[in-house]
Amino acid sequence: IGAWIWLAEYGFGVTTELDVAEAFRPVRVLRYVFGILFGLLLLTTLGIFFSARIISAMSLRMERMGQYTLERKLGKGGMGAVYLAHHAMLRRPTAVKILRPERSNEEAMTRFEREVQITSQLTHLNTIRIYDYGRTPDGTFYYAMEFLPGVNLHTLIENTGPLSEARVIHILLQICASLVEAHSVGLIHRDIKPENVIIYSRGGDYDMVKVVDFGLVRYLAEPRVSGDASYELPAGTPQYLSPEGILTPWEIDERSDLYSVAAVGYFLLTGQDVFPGKTPIDICRKQINETPPSPSERIGRPISRDLEALILQCLEKDPDQRPKHAVALIEALEECADCGKWTPEQARAWWEEVGDAMVQQEILRGEVPETSASKMRVDLEDRSQLA
Repeated sequence: IGAWIWLAEYGFGVTTELDVAEAFRPVRVLRYVFGILFGLLLLTTLGIFFSARIISAMSLRMERMGQYTLERKLGKGGMGAVYLAHHAMLRRPTAVKILRPERSNEEAMTRFEREVQITSQLTHLNTIRIYDYGRTPDGTFYYAMEFLPGVNLHTLIENTGPLSEARVIHILLQICASLVEAHSVGLIHRDIKPENVIIYSRGGDYDMVKVVDFGLVRYLAEPRVSGDASYELPAGTPQYLSPEGILTPWEIDERSDLYSVAAVGYFLLTGQDVFPGKTPIDICRKQINETPPSPSERIGRPISRDLEALILQCLEKDPDQRPKHAVALIEALEECADCGKWTPEQARAWWEEVGDAMVQQEILRGEVPETSASKMRVDLEDRSQLA
């Protein structure tokens, strides 16, 4: 690199020559210093990020809902999130459901409170138990229920595929047993579906079933209120809604729940919904107008004739063609040839080999994946679209 300067007072100029490496040495020093500073900045940013995550996790563990200390999220649904918690005094594991902040309007609060009040009246072994409920000082509504170390039936089928006829009967009998109590006090669940049935093991008992989420329950004797949208519109999940639950939801009775139970049984036997569809309207149209294919036809292999016939009977469009009540369905299931063939030894072996690991995986994941079988309210004022 050449450079020169004219020295006017002396009447001559001076030229210099400098090696490139020497000339740019200060720049390389600056680049080295900048690299060190950038590395420190990156480490500081990562430190702040992970510190924030740790603080957030610690704050969650320390967050309290009344006497319950939250530990980690177990899942989320349409109305709220569910957390694993411990009671301050009893120290037993508990599931605490919290109304999601974005759903905290008056209608949601009323429904959330109604759900816990209704569910707390039910005491059957196959129905989720409610321990407590309340509101925090900032107005957050929550309720505490028993913690079930299990998975819902949708997750079960996703992981294992269709079940044997004997095991399907074993599960359906327990769902019906829960409904017997609910129906006896005039309650219709209205949202029986695989996601709302938990299968678990506890205390040496395996393949126990719990029916959960009574958020859409309705009293049989509840009068229809003119102009009330909750009676004009179907409520539930399209794949498991009965035809009358779509067309005349204000006139449904316990046989509507039996239709949903049969749809769950169909799903357990085949791994598929009775009527698949791209939209809720499409599915509802099929529920009203189409005859379902038999489970054996759907999966291309034989299924016990008596169980298949009973499932299809419960899926009849006309409620009068179905069993009259849950007790009648239990009696019919008990008469099936495969009833009782799913033994406690088989259940224990399955849980030890597969079930426990599946439960741990779901707990660690901490999120319930959204599925096509989500709650829906379809505006069917123009019911001709279902024709």
